[in-house]
This record gives sequence, C-alpha cells and structure tokens, in this order.
Amino acid sequence: MRKFFGTDGIRGLTNRAPMTAEVAMRVGMAAGAHFLRGDHKHRVVIGKDTRLSGYMLENALVAGFTSVGMDVVQVGPMPTPAIAMLTRSMRADLGVMISASHNPYQDNGIKLFGPDGYKLSDEDEAQIEHLLTVEPKLADAAHIGRAKRIDDARGRYIHAVKQSLPESVRLDGLRIVLDCANGAAYNSAPTVFWELGADVVAIGVEPNGTNINDKCGSTAPALLQETVVASGADIGIALDGDADRLIVVDEKGTIIDGDQIMGLIGASWARQGRLKGGGVVATVMSNLGLERFLEGEGLRLERTKVGDRYVLERMKDGGFNVGGEQSGHMILSDHATTGDGTLAALQVLAELVAAGKPASELLHRFDPVPQLLKNVRFAGGKPLEHKDVVAAIAEGEATLNGRGRLVIRPSGTEPLIRVMAEGDDAGQVEQVVDMICDAVRAAAA
Repeated sequence: MRKFFGTDGIRGLTNRAPMTAEVAMRVGMAAGAHFLRGDHKHRVVIGKDTRLSGYMLENALVAGFTSVGMDVVQVGPMPTPAIAMLTRSMRADLGVMISASHNPYQDNGIKLFGPDGYKLSDEDEAQIEHLLTVEPKLADAAHIGRAKRIDDARGRYIHAVKQSLPESVRLDGLRIVLDCANGAAYNSAPTVFWELGADVVAIGVEPNGTNINDKCGSTAPALLQETVVASGADIGIALDGDADRLIVVDEKGTIIDGDQIMGLIGASWARQGRLKGGGVVATVMSNLGLERFLEGEGLRLERTKVGDRYVLERMKDGGFNVGGEQSGHMILSDHATTGDGTLAALQVLAELVAAGKPASELLHRFDPVPQLLKNVRFAGGKPLEHKDVVAAIAEGEATLNGRGRLVIRPSGTEPLIRVMAEGDDAGQVEQVVDMICDAVRAAAA
C-alpha cells in the first residue's frame, strides 16, 4: 500500500499532508537522489499550472533537488505534456509538473516524468517512496545544484505541437471557442490555433491563482456550450487545468467526450494507414458503444484499468499509437509521450477541415450505450470486501446477464467508491447502480 503516490502522482489538499512544502522538499530530495545516475551534471525541469500554491511547492521542490546536487530548470505555467516534451528535448534526468489537473485550486499535486518523457513506472515510484522514509544523502557544498528560469519554453512547445500536422493543414475560416480553464495552457493554446489561421474566441484565459477550473474547463463545459452557440462558432474546445485532456462541443452546443474523439481519430487514422496495433486502447470506463463502433470498422478496443499511465503502458506493449480515456485524455504516441489536449484538438480540427462537414455530423461517431456512474464516499475500511457488497455486485452482474458491463473501483485520489454500469436498458442500469451504491453506503456506515 503506497502512502504518497496515487494513480497520477502525488495529490492532495494544499498545506495538508502529503501536499505540504515539507513533503514537496522531501520529494525533491528523494526523486533527485533516485535519478542521480552516471557522471554527467544532472538536471530536472519543473513546470506548474496557475494555482496559488504552485509558488510554494515549486520553491520547496527546488530546494530539495538542489540540495542533493541536481540543477533545476524552471519554466513557469506550462501544460503537463509540455513538461514531458521539454524533459526529453533538454536531455533532463527528470521532469516535474505541479498540478492537480481538473481539481479546484485548493488541491495540488506533483507528477513526475522520467528522462524519456514518460510518467514513472510503479517500480520507480516505489523506490522514491522508500527514499522518502530514509535520511537523504545531501550534496557537499561544492556540488549543490543551481536553479534558473528559461523564457522560451512556451515557444518550443507551441512549435512542437504544430509540427504534429502537415504544413498544408490550415484552420482558416474556422471559428473556435477555446476554454483554457484559467489553467496552464491559458497562453500557449490560443497561440497555437491563432498561428494556424483560426478565428479564436478565448475564454478561461485570465488566471488569478484561485479560479483554475472554476466554472470553466473540460469538467464544467456549460460556459463553453453557451459561448459556442452565442458566437456562431464552428466548434468549441475545453482543456482542463493542466491541459492534458480535452472535451469538444459541436456547433449546436452538444458535448463530445473522449470516447467519440478516440473513435474519430482511430477510424480516420486506420483509413489513412496511420493506425498501429489494429485498434485503440482505452480504460474500463469507456462506453460499450465505442467498442461496437470500432468493431464495425474492423478494429478492436483494448481495455486497461483507469489511469492514462496504464493506457500508455498497454500502447507501448502492444504497438498501438492511439489511446485515451472517456474523460478526454488522448495519447497520440506518434507525437507525444503523455496526454495532450491541444495536440488532440488539432487532430480533430484537421478532420473537420478535411471533411468539410459540420462538427455535429462529423464528431458523432456512434450512439453511446446508456451508462451511469455514481460515487459513494466512505470514511475508512474496505467496503468492497464486505459480504453484502460482494453479494450486491454478483446480483448486478446477473441482472445485466452479458448485455452490459459493471465496473466498481476505489478512486485513486479520493476516499470514494466509483460504481459504473452500462447496458442497452437505461432503467436496468440505474437499478443496478443504485442497488450496489446502497450496499456500499451501508457497509461503510
């Protein structure tokens, strides 16, 4: 049982363990010590989103890394995929993103990338966890690391993202509403689309330290929907706080989730001969409708447990180059080592330009199967092991009887049990979910 790392790095409420300056400094010491390999001068790249607490955690991490002899490059507010890209391109030994993604500003987190630009393996995280429990080996006075800021990091990322499209692709004539969630991409994403010729209506681009993801971004798309319709835009794109995921809205204001986007990109790349692995990788939460759609295209859907890191692991193992999550994480491994909302949006926009169709027609690849997800909060213990919960799950599976799916799992970041069911009968799905949630509540009481 790991104490610090969850499904996506370390995350928590700011100024409460583990998300304190003290722990952040220790993480810098431990992660730095773990990646002090070889005789070269070691380097770590640190980026952050726009949360007020990012200043505190960044300074603590810098102190930790430099104390064990690692140089630090600070790039300021940047998307998570930009940190992955910069880590690799700058030949750094480690990359750090300070962000709690789509969570409110009171939360924050620490995500770590290895020298290859990929998120750390479970083994690396376990070794860093161990180093957090022992006395760090500090550098002598002559070998303490240095810290510096660089100013051109944003431009490097913008150029890299644009390189994912052929030079012949332009976005002239497209009116795009772009919601940056007052987060890490508030500056870079509007610039990308503008430089490619789009008419950009930007919202969520005035961060103040506390408004990240506040009634905006991919988890709160109402403002985007309203703005798309009101401005007569062709399409809307919402990123989350660290810009590693996206949600799309068509010209009618209808939300297009990650499953539809994966279906669009997967089928299109297959027709172009670009798709690798014979299908798409997604998690157990992706809709059964996506699986059926891909089967109709002669493709398969590979499922993993929840977490984009597990999607990426399966992609690497199976030779796939398209994967993602229903929530909007899109991993296009020909161009990036982690989810990138801006990059994925460009693929969608390229399809829109090529097809010459309205977004509402192009992006609706399949009719989703009725799916319901509910969360049950619990104070402690292991309610999923309670006999009544086990019995309720068995009864739910019997009710669905092969005509749907049931996924019950604990959250990796919060004390929640997530209960999801899907099937062709919406009423039956709701009945199954409610029955299991009631059993979990009773067991957790």
